[in-house]
Amino acid sequence: QFSVPQLGDRLEIKFTATDKREVDLAALKGKVVLVDFWASWCGPCRAEMPNVISAYEKFHDQGFEIVGISLDQQREALDQFLKTRKMPWPQYFDGKGWENEIARKHGITSIPATFLIGKDGAIAAKDLRGTKLTEKIAELIAAK
Repeated sequence: QFSVPQLGDRLEIKFTATDKREVDLAALKGKVVLVDFWASWCGPCRAEMPNVISAYEKFHDQGFEIVGISLDQQREALDQFLKTRKMPWPQYFDGKGWENEIARKHGITSIPATFLIGKDGAIAAKDLRGTKLTEKIAELIAAK
């Protein structure tokens, strides 16, 4: 049984994204990164996505990245969702739903579940939404 990472922990996430990009969280050190566990069928995830997209558009040029971990079981559903929204960041998908390898490794039992990682590579905040997320991203980007 894996436990959910806490503030100050470092996530080890490495995968090949749906668009074939190689993703290694360790390589993103020095950037602010949102790790977003979500699914296209998840109502609260869908409701928060416009805010996440807006944060990406606002902060990406300043060193903000997003890594999506999709708990979808059907690739078509995920692809359809991504096609209708501006979500250019890498997505992990293995089709296993709640048995998703990365989600299980991090003790994820409900979604959306998000981890905001500071430039030092450690978790700086968890499960922030709306303006709280945007404010924290701005704060972390401004940090030396």
